[in-house]
Amino acid sequence: MTALRRLKLAILPVAAIVAGAAIAACSMGGGTGAGIALAPGLSARMDQPGANLDRAQAISMINAYRATNGLPALTPDPALDGTAQALAAQYAQTGTPPRAPQDLTVMKLSAGYATFAETFSGWRNSPSDAVALKATATRAGVAAVFNAASTYGVHWVLVLDD
Repeated sequence: MTALRRLKLAILPVAAIVAGAAIAACSMGGGTGAGIALAPGLSARMDQPGANLDRAQAISMINAYRATNGLPALTPDPALDGTAQALAAQYAQTGTPPRAPQDLTVMKLSAGYATFAETFSGWRNSPSDAVALKATATRAGVAAVFNAASTYGVHWVLVLDD
């Protein structure tokens, strides 16, 4: 075995250790202690009585996702918020996913997540839900309802329409 080849074989483990340390440093914020913080409304826990969802921040998060996919922003719609609220209340009360009203373009449901950020991540990471977030629509409404007696606690509904 040549000296050069032995040197290469000796360097590989060292290179792997250095690369691993560099990646670990990146995952720790590069040592600066600075991280990307979510807006308070996106990380607010909804799994308690009296919790209020910041609907504007929730729709903003969805719009940021849509923008990364080249889609136009959705406009928050109070009437659709009301529809989402009624559907979420029904879902939380019965534990049965409600049927989508026929006049809606999209209805997304979720249950058990405590924050909107968690709920959105679940939708975004599910291929069928991600397609729905990219639907052709112009308006959106979103709601969360907590029911302590329910198996899942928090029930989420997102509705989109033209």
